[in-house]
Amino acid sequence: MNSPQETLIDRPSYIRQLANWQTQTDLVKIITGARRCGKSKLLQLFQSHLQKNHHVQKDQIISINLEDALQTREIGLILDKEQFLSSYTTLLDYILTQLRPDKLNYVFIDEIQLLHNWQQVANTLRLRGNVDLYITGSNAYMFSNDLANSFGGRYVEIKAQPFSFKEYYHAYLKRPALPDHTVSDLATIYDHYIKEGGFPQTINFAFNQQMIHDYLLNSVYLNTVQKDIIKRFKLVDTGKLDSIIRYVFDTIGSETSLRKITQSLQAIGQNISVPTLTTYMQGLLDSYLLYKCDRYDIKGKKFLNSHSKYYVADIGLRTALLGRSDTDLGHILENIVYLELIRRGYRVSVGKVNTKTITQNGKSQRKTIEIDFIAQKSGGEREYYQVALYALDPEILKRELASLEEINDNYPKFLLSMDPGEGETRGIKRINVLQWLLK
Repeated sequence: MNSPQETLIDRPSYIRQLANWQTQTDLVKIITGARRCGKSKLLQLFQSHLQKNHHVQKDQIISINLEDALQTREIGLILDKEQFLSSYTTLLDYILTQLRPDKLNYVFIDEIQLLHNWQQVANTLRLRGNVDLYITGSNAYMFSNDLANSFGGRYVEIKAQPFSFKEYYHAYLKRPALPDHTVSDLATIYDHYIKEGGFPQTINFAFNQQMIHDYLLNSVYLNTVQKDIIKRFKLVDTGKLDSIIRYVFDTIGSETSLRKITQSLQAIGQNISVPTLTTYMQGLLDSYLLYKCDRYDIKGKKFLNSHSKYYVADIGLRTALLGRSDTDLGHILENIVYLELIRRGYRVSVGKVNTKTITQNGKSQRKTIEIDFIAQKSGGEREYYQVALYALDPEILKRELASLEEINDNYPKFLLSMDPGEGETRGIKRINVLQWLLK
């Protein structure tokens, strides 16, 4: 139940996705995403949507939060030594007794990965015919080995993220204004966004930077690292993990490789092998704290195994961990654009156009021409995106457009920047990135 002070922000894009699969009882609807990104509130929003728009009665809805100790105790679930809830049959029996045999029942189970053998519960309910099942989970590792085997492909995954800039914008305007926070222009709100981030709970802290900082570090970051990585890999020395996270968060948007990361960490006294780094990086990806963007050779039409880029799930979380640095504003904007393209359903990669030999001062060197993002939907056409903080300077504009002009196909090309207004240069559309984020 929501507290009186809590603001529940509508998330229509996710509600539409859930509504598309409504009543498909043979499919398990799985909402995944980082801890505290709003999956629980999304379930609440969808339950309200069902009651308001589809006349679903309250007794047709069974909602269980496995993080709620009071509710799990009432059901009869207990924690084992590994801090997992045992006896899946107890949960299953409880749900079965709540079902209405003459109606379609909507069952919601939050943080289902906390239950041992959760697949048995989900599969049993899926096969009943009068149960429309929705579950959430915060760790891809818990699902990766089980979904295909357990459900035979009979599931759909909805990937949730913290608030987009558009969602944060609308939530920001609804917050009670403080005397020194009355300005609501886009640039000001964007500055708050990269400082506070998009985890929904921070909206309720009324601009209190210390509360936001403490929440992001403790409830989000440390909680995720402790439960999804340290616990999973049984780590004793957590210093290496902390160094890895800080390094990767600090170098978002920069091409890198696992070997380069190990070399950089060794330079500051952290001796980490490539196999160990590989394991820890997978833990960060599985916990949804980190995203990996691979390179794609446009000319060779193949993905490349080297020099990927990494992006964080939320810029506010990065700010809480590393502090604010205006020298990173370009990479921060690039990170936000990457996440937005993912939200809009694109498969995103870094684009390698070609490699040129350039001669300067009598010396020749090979230079790789790259595009920030290739965005493509399944079965759809490509779109190319170049991201620049500002591009009004003629030399900067020439450089940013040159990369896009190297592409020899007719797919749409965009240059996103903080510059005001829109325009077009030789078929390349120039768009204000904040307006693009609000579309």
